[in-house]
Amino acid sequence: MQVDRNTGLVLEGGGMRGVFTSGVLDAFMKNERYFRYVVAVSAGACNGMSYISRQPRRARISNIDMLVKYDYLGVRRLVTHGCIYDPELLYDRFPNELVPFDYDTYFSNAGTFEVVTTNCLTGRAEYLSEQSDRCRAIDIAHASSSLPYVCKMIEVDGTPMLDGGIVDSIPVLRAVGQGHPFNVVVCTRNRGYRNSGHDRKIPSFIYRNYPRLRVALSRRIAVYNEQLAMVERMEDEGRIICIRPQRPMDVDRMTKDAAKLEALYEEGFRLGCDFCEKYG
Repeated sequence: MQVDRNTGLVLEGGGMRGVFTSGVLDAFMKNERYFRYVVAVSAGACNGMSYISRQPRRARISNIDMLVKYDYLGVRRLVTHGCIYDPELLYDRFPNELVPFDYDTYFSNAGTFEVVTTNCLTGRAEYLSEQSDRCRAIDIAHASSSLPYVCKMIEVDGTPMLDGGIVDSIPVLRAVGQGHPFNVVVCTRNRGYRNSGHDRKIPSFIYRNYPRLRVALSRRIAVYNEQLAMVERMEDEGRIICIRPQRPMDVDRMTKDAAKLEALYEEGFRLGCDFCEKYG
């Protein structure tokens, strides 16, 4: 596979596993490797924004240093505030005050950056981008990272949205459909991983007014495992290059252990540098 100007970049989510992606993207920025098309979901979208704005280590600071300082994630927050993380801190104070986001560079990006959300009315994926409106850009990233059950829906253009990973955790087919037959895919699970859980029909009293969302949630594990298998097939066929952790993860979606997060970030950075050295 030849990596050229038409090669796309696909970023999986995964909560705190996304520190791996932030390491990869920091390596790309160090080596001046920028893709003209990027599609990202959930934590991948938040990390991708700092890549598009060309701010090395910003995502790492947000995900590790600021987590240690502010302890903004946890079940206690869900009980006390109705959300598993602090949305005001993450999507207002971080970009606008504590870890300033370079909106001007982000909006001047000549390429395409798409963020995956789940439309709660249709139960389908939406692929959204924004090139001028600061509030809408943040709302899109916020929606893409809003996990079902433990986060509130976020309205974008008047439509309630949730985590894009519900229906499209690894949006490589979106990249292909947008005219990028070859892609680099950053995954946050080791090769061979499959979710061993079981899908269940979602009771009607949950998301009562969103029946199509319930259908999507009832197939979530199966869809994700199908995507993992598809990524491995595409990798074996030479249609993608996959950068992923090399061993089973000891970091999960809500890990707050700074040492584990730092080790995962460093692994991503190393593998990102290896990619840049190999493909120039």
